[in-house]
Amino acid sequence: MLVSRNTILTLLVTALAFTSLTGCFRKKKYENPISKDTQQPDKVLFDKAVKDIERGRYEVARITLNTLMNTYDTSEFLAKAKLAIADSWMREGGSNGMAQAEAEYKDFILFYPTMEEAAEAQQKVCMIHYKQMEKPDRDDRHAYKSEEECRTLLTQFPNSKFAPQTQQLLRNIQEVMAEKEFRVGTFYNTKGSNPAASNRLQTVVDQWPLFSKADEDLWLLADSYSKMGPRFKAKAGQAYQRLVRDYPLSAYSKAASEKLKNLEMQVPEADPVAVARMKYEAENRMKSSMVHNTLGIFSKSPDVLAAAKSGSPAMEQMKPSIPASVPMPLGVGTGVNDVGGQVLTGASDLERKDDARLSAQTPGGTGSKVEAPAAAPAAPDAAAAPAATPLPSNRQMVPGKKLKKEKKMKVKN
Repeated sequence: MLVSRNTILTLLVTALAFTSLTGCFRKKKYENPISKDTQQPDKVLFDKAVKDIERGRYEVARITLNTLMNTYDTSEFLAKAKLAIADSWMREGGSNGMAQAEAEYKDFILFYPTMEEAAEAQQKVCMIHYKQMEKPDRDDRHAYKSEEECRTLLTQFPNSKFAPQTQQLLRNIQEVMAEKEFRVGTFYNTKGSNPAASNRLQTVVDQWPLFSKADEDLWLLADSYSKMGPRFKAKAGQAYQRLVRDYPLSAYSKAASEKLKNLEMQVPEADPVAVARMKYEAENRMKSSMVHNTLGIFSKSPDVLAAAKSGSPAMEQMKPSIPASVPMPLGVGTGVNDVGGQVLTGASDLERKDDARLSAQTPGGTGSKVEAPAAAPAAPDAAAAPAATPLPSNRQMVPGKKLKKEKKMKVKN
């Protein structure tokens, strides 16, 4: 098949244009440059490294930055150079690059905890795990790790400019974690495992009240408690009451009120703060497009469009809970949790009982032997009684080997 000269030229021009465009898009501006205009050698090295980072030459940039740090150990750009090394690893990406970036950011926070960039470094550690977070039905390792790192930033740097953005990240993360527990609880409720369902669903609504499906969670929670018998009638009513009070604009609110009337329990008034919050969420919630729904099937990242846009996220780590159907141990909840001791004086049950100490059973005093009781008369058909069955053993004796051992013993004797 012959290809014309014009076709070849067109393909070459297209390839060159695509390469130039790719190079332009690949050059991403660095976020932490040094605006100080000087020709100091350390500043020249830093500017060269920044240009290499922007053009994707990360290994060359790290060599230049390490040269700066080793040569000019008193430079004022040491902190910026260390942060730039971490940024280069994060831009490089991949599992190895992300792990190296996290280690470098942690070192930066350790060496420069009072700098403004320390909060930025902690926020990027959170983003490292946030970008690797997967859907609710998959591995949740990065979800828990990113939640921990975001809570660390809000605790250590509460007044940082990165705090509002990190709060929203934390709400997104907790939306994914709550969705996973909610799906498990819904599965148990569908299969009729009501104690397991109530345990999961109760954890969701207690730990993450900002969850987008918290109203449906409470509805299923009350349903699970109702099916567990009259002993859990109060818990079912409490779930219905919480649904009516804290989620008044929910589609389940009216049905929950009817359930409370049937249970002859009080129907609470709607919380005005909850009404305002639900209105705000309805106005600011992002709607998913057809393209988003189509591409979301092939993406490993979770869908966080339904996450809350207001409210304080949970700042405590989720703890495993005990199902309501499990009886509580004696003393739990009453403050009696200690184990005490008492010194016995005089005769006790150890001396009085039949199976007590030998000294108490001896008629002649302490230290004398106890005579064995007389054997009971044998039954007439004792010889015909079957022998006791030996206990099972992990290792079975092979008959042939046993006979060989017996023969060897006879020969020696």
